[in-house]
Amino acid sequence: MNQLEALKQFSTVVADSSNIESIIQYRPKDATTNPSIILKSINLKIYQDMINNAIEYAKKQGGNKEIKIINASDKFAVNIGTEILRYIPGHISTEIDARLSFDTLSCINRAKRIIKMYKDNGIDRSRVLIKLASTWEGIQAARELEKDGIKCNLTLIFSIIQAKAAAEAKVFLISPFVGRVYDWYNDHNLISPYSVQKDQGVKLIYDIYNYYKCHGYNTIIMGASFRKKEQIIALAGCDYLTISPNFLNELKNSNEPLLRTLKNPYNTVNHNKSVPISESEFRWEHNQNPMAIEKLSEGIRTFSFDQQKLEQEMSLRI
Repeated sequence: MNQLEALKQFSTVVADSSNIESIIQYRPKDATTNPSIILKSINLKIYQDMINNAIEYAKKQGGNKEIKIINASDKFAVNIGTEILRYIPGHISTEIDARLSFDTLSCINRAKRIIKMYKDNGIDRSRVLIKLASTWEGIQAARELEKDGIKCNLTLIFSIIQAKAAAEAKVFLISPFVGRVYDWYNDHNLISPYSVQKDQGVKLIYDIYNYYKCHGYNTIIMGASFRKKEQIIALAGCDYLTISPNFLNELKNSNEPLLRTLKNPYNTVNHNKSVPISESEFRWEHNQNPMAIEKLSEGIRTFSFDQQKLEQEMSLRI
C-alpha cells in the first residue's frame, strides 16, 4: 500500500486542482478551486469550449460590459466545477469573488447566483461548496447560506477564533491554511531548525481538531495549503486534506509507513458550548494574532488580484 492509499484510510483526500487529468489520475473524493487555480486553466486548450460557453452565457444575460465580465468569470468557474464533478463522487468548492469579503449581503447574493448556474448545468446544490473568506462578514454570509441549504467552505482560516465562529455558524467545512501559517513563521525566522512538531500550521489544525471533537461540532476540518509532505503525514486523521497534484504524486510513489496521528482524544463530548462569539470578541481575538491578521489580508488580496486578472482575460473575449 502506498502512502496515498494509506492516507485515504484515515482522511478524505481532496484534489487542490482544476486539472482534469490530475483528478482522474488520483481519484479524490472532492475537489477545490479558487481564482488562482481557475486562472491557470484559462489558456489550456481543453477549457476553450467552457470559456466560449461562459462568454455566450454572459452575452445572453445582458447588462453592461462589467456585468458581462463578472458573469462570464463566474460561469467559467462553474463550468470547470461541473466538468470536475463528472470524475469525483463528492463536492466541488467554488469561490466567491474575494473583493466581496467584507460585504455579507453581496456574498449571499453571489453565492445564490453561482448555485443557480450549477443548477442550470444540471448540478444539485448538495454537491457544491461555496468558498468564502473567513472574515466576520464572510462567516455571517455562510451562516445564512447554510440555513438556505447551501453548503459552505470557509477558507483562509488562520486563527482559532475564526474556526470557533465558523463552527457556531454551523458551516459545512473550514479550510485552515497550514502552509501559509508555516510561511509566516519561516519568513520571521521563528522555526529554525524546522521540525514538524514545531510547525505552527500543523499545530493550528491540532488545536481546531481537539476543540471541535471536544465540543461535538459537526463542521468538517480540511487541512489545506501544504509546503512539505511531512505536514500532510503529520495530519493523517484530519477529517479532510486538500492536496496539490505534486504532493499527491509524492504520496502515491512512496511505500513508507503512514500511521494515523489525529485521533479523537476525548471519550465524552462536552455539550456545554461557550457563550456565542460576538462580533467585537471575534475582531479583538483575531487581532491578537499578527500572523492571522497578515495572512488573512494577504490571502484576500491575492485571490482578488487573480480574480481581476481572470476578468481581464475575459474582457478580451467579450
